[in-house]
Amino acid sequence: MTIRNLVLEIGAEELPSRFIPDALAFLEKSAREDFAAARITFKNLSVFATPRRIALVFRDVDDVQKDLVTTFRGPAWKTAFDVNGIPTRAAQGFARGRGVPVESLTPVEVDEVKYACATVSEKGKPSVEILPDLFSGLIRKLTFPKSMYWDGSGVRFARPVRWILAMADDKPLVFPYGKITSGNITIGHRFMGARQIVLSDAGDFIDRLYDNYVLLDQEKRRQKMLAAISALEKDLEGSVELDPEVISENLYLVEYPVPFFGTFDRKYLEIPEEVLTTSMKKNQKYFSVRGKNGRLLPFFVGVSNNLASNMDVVREGNERVLRARLDDAAFFWAEDRKDPLASKVEELKSILYQEKLGTLHAKVMATRELARFLCRALDKEDILPLVDRAALLAKADLVTAMVYEFPDLQGVMGREYALRGGEPERVARAIYEQYLPRSAGGAIPSDIVGAILGIAERTHIIVSIHKAGLEPSGSQDPYGLRRAARCINEILWGLPLDVDMAELVARSCEANSVEDELREKIMAFLSQRLLMQLKEKGYGHEMALLAISVTGHRPLQVLRFLEVFSSIQGQQWFLDLVTAAVRVRNILAREETLGDRPDSELFSKKAEEDLFREIERVEPAVGKALREQNWNALAESLSELSPFITAFFDDVLVMDPDSRVKENRIALLSLCSRLFLEVGDLGLLKGA
Repeated sequence: MTIRNLVLEIGAEELPSRFIPDALAFLEKSAREDFAAARITFKNLSVFATPRRIALVFRDVDDVQKDLVTTFRGPAWKTAFDVNGIPTRAAQGFARGRGVPVESLTPVEVDEVKYACATVSEKGKPSVEILPDLFSGLIRKLTFPKSMYWDGSGVRFARPVRWILAMADDKPLVFPYGKITSGNITIGHRFMGARQIVLSDAGDFIDRLYDNYVLLDQEKRRQKMLAAISALEKDLEGSVELDPEVISENLYLVEYPVPFFGTFDRKYLEIPEEVLTTSMKKNQKYFSVRGKNGRLLPFFVGVSNNLASNMDVVREGNERVLRARLDDAAFFWAEDRKDPLASKVEELKSILYQEKLGTLHAKVMATRELARFLCRALDKEDILPLVDRAALLAKADLVTAMVYEFPDLQGVMGREYALRGGEPERVARAIYEQYLPRSAGGAIPSDIVGAILGIAERTHIIVSIHKAGLEPSGSQDPYGLRRAARCINEILWGLPLDVDMAELVARSCEANSVEDELREKIMAFLSQRLLMQLKEKGYGHEMALLAISVTGHRPLQVLRFLEVFSSIQGQQWFLDLVTAAVRVRNILAREETLGDRPDSELFSKKAEEDLFREIERVEPAVGKALREQNWNALAESLSELSPFITAFFDDVLVMDPDSRVKENRIALLSLCSRLFLEVGDLGLLKGA
């Protein structure tokens, strides 16, 4: 027998939409773990949420938990039973302690030792006896970024809990939570549904809610919302921007989505469109609308939680609220432009960046100097004035009224105010692009000016925050240093730019009075982040380590090395070369003296002479390829060397009885080893 439908619903005051996705994931994981621990199986589990409820819906649940059979190991068999098979006091005590007859003990061999073991069976209980405590525990385990007390009982939740429904088919599951007792009663939509819905069967749960204007399944709610928005586009003669963040937020702001559209005065379109879209998105959770030409239209789409008899009232109310927001934005836009952006740089002296590191103005000046250094290091003297000006103005928009109101617009407003103030277009673009990429895999700067500024600032942040002793630890990274390192690499790979990060960090460390030991720690941090990103790209751990060891601290060259060497990694000549490199290293590790240079007069095998000549021929080419970072040429030189070192090990006995011959061959391998080490530790690829 099974319980066909099992439901737990936690009803509460409106939950913050941002809390819900994580709560759903945590609740599903906890439910699966707790049911498994309770030995109760089920066929299917769905987790749903609206602003007023979180629900678990199980299908085909075992009505009795599985029996528990446990085997306990006791004393050694020879200790438990004498030579005649009579149980000793040790066996009797063990059996008594486990509640089983002594004659039920059985021998079990573990690591060639036979032990007396007791098998204890615990019969499963009816699930309905276990589920109340299990459900109560699930609710108590739910955590949120912020929780609250509300009734003096001591329980906590994101918002006050108002009801709990718990049913197994037609049977209510009763348990207390704070001052509430669970039962078979739920509540419909706040405005359009019944104040009380008494369920006679858990199988009716979702349908009864739907009849009361609660669309419980968030995916069906999403589909209904998007379909209704799509229908509005015909009236708008435009395309609604379906921002995923706004979709997700509206999804958990309504129980029954009713999209509608409104308008605003065209005069507001004179404000930069990012201001309008941000105001609509952040303050009102509206979708913006664009015409066929891609330009913003004076419309917005909102999602109501109420199917009002007169939706014009809803629309007019939302238009009035948005108008007030846009009036504020228009005022900020006008006020901020009264003075040029450059005049605001001095105000940064009054803003503390970090208590151990000084003001935001000091940070800007340090970044500016580092950006100038990087510009010269890249041999981009022609854009130095642009980089310098962009670095000076980079954070000036942080003291504008618009960015104070909408922090997400930093960089955007700097670009717009710079353009309106007559700054060069590339300077304005760099002020915006310094923040790119904003997330992993996001768009990178389109222009090198913004790229240099972004790399310089992130490098300064990494160095200065390490100096302040606030580097990442465990999962904690309050200053986003891991993200900063990731962004640097993505920019270097994407543009592409060949930057020696060791030089850049050294310059920043010098400016920040950072000592060598900490500088090495910073470089280790950057190398570790680089390694993680390379592995995310699909490169093997060992090959990535080899690339980093060969190319130093040049992320672009690391990637290019990997592109070449990963393509040859499976070729037989390369596998043979790696095997030979490991053999060379292992042989030399046992020798005290390696010799300076082999004597060709002592060669008695053709393979010795051939290898010696090949090393002399290849070594200059390898050195040239490494200096020029020409990884294809390096691979080609190694491919030419590979058959000679393979032939040497096939034909030559290194440990010749003649000590002079042996020492000469050791010297030859030492010469070979030095060549290998120029390339890197190829033994890494063998895990050696």
